[in-house]
Amino acid sequence: MSWLQAIIIAIVEGITEFLPISSTGHMIIAEALLGMNIDEFTKAFTVNIQFGAILSVVVLYWKRFLQSWTFYQKLFIAFLPAAVIGFLAGDFIDSLLENVMVVAVMLVLGGVLLLFVDKWFNNPGKDQEITNMKAIKIGFWQCIAMIPGVSRSAATIIGGMQQNLSRTNAAEFSFFLAVPTMAAASAYKLLKDYKHFNSDNISILLLGNLVAFVVAMIAIKTFITFLQKHGFRVFGWYRIVVGAILIVLLLMGVDLSVL
Repeated sequence: MSWLQAIIIAIVEGITEFLPISSTGHMIIAEALLGMNIDEFTKAFTVNIQFGAILSVVVLYWKRFLQSWTFYQKLFIAFLPAAVIGFLAGDFIDSLLENVMVVAVMLVLGGVLLLFVDKWFNNPGKDQEITNMKAIKIGFWQCIAMIPGVSRSAATIIGGMQQNLSRTNAAEFSFFLAVPTMAAASAYKLLKDYKHFNSDNISILLLGNLVAFVVAMIAIKTFITFLQKHGFRVFGWYRIVVGAILIVLLLMGVDLSVL
């Protein structure tokens, strides 16, 4: 992986991590378009630069992280389903990370869902408290996002709205839930694949995290403002268009690695 490739992938991560369009899916697409060799370090890099992105949440919402232990209790409850399923099905999930067709199909299906989510779950101000039961249900929604192309952000925001949270509250809880979820995934991947790191690629990893951190801070602020005004439809259409283009190219036999 070159320094330029690392910066591009980190920018993609920072922009897409908290948008409902699938950061993992877009990084897989970017890697294919860049013709990158998907070795063990590249896989680890894709997961570990998420750490930089989640630091942006802690910085932007630091006061919320100092509220009370109840806040952490609800995050832990919501985190548990993904932790258990991720541990049990980690190898299978890793095998999907190289499948662009899976990403393309999930982008389209998720896009169709986003076209209707504002109509189905229109909760402007009622029942905004996040109880332990709501937290666990949102946690199970998050598990769907283990399929590349689904989007962790989309799954948890939709899960929150299905539990009667407003768009903004659902999005913010999705951001908060990303912290333990992605920190655990990054730490697990780092411990599992540390033998693939050396002095050169550690520097690349640090740069990737820094770029992802800065870009994610900008993306979060922009996303919340946009979401309050416009909802999810534009993200739905974007996913459908990108996914459909990929499916057509793949069915035509186009090798995306040489685009």
